[in-house]
Amino acid sequence: MGTRELDLIRASGYAAFPPRLPGQPIFYPVLTEDYAVQIARDWNVKQTSDHRGYVTKFSVRRTFLNRFEAQTVGGARHIEYWIPADQLPELNNNIVGSIEVIAEYSAGQEKSQ
Repeated sequence: MGTRELDLIRASGYAAFPPRLPGQPIFYPVLTEDYAVQIARDWNVKQTSDHRGYVTKFSVRRTFLNRFEAQTVGGARHIEYWIPADQLPELNNNIVGSIEVIAEYSAGQEKSQ
């Protein structure tokens, strides 16, 4: 994710993901840290205006996730859930604990937290 989205998460007390933007009908939480790192480092750093990308970690109640099938996209380590944007508030209500920032990337640098 980029800095704008992280700022909104921070404003929630690290308790919720912000609503999706128009044109973003799906929230795609990924299941492996290496896939999340790849997205933050190789996509967010290049696509965001401040050239920063962040990796977050969070837990969700299984009773919520059981409604969705994990999707493999690309390689075997590219596993994600496809959560419709209108169900993001319910996902937020099923987060256990806090959303943690576990790594930060910027053009030419990495900072793990």
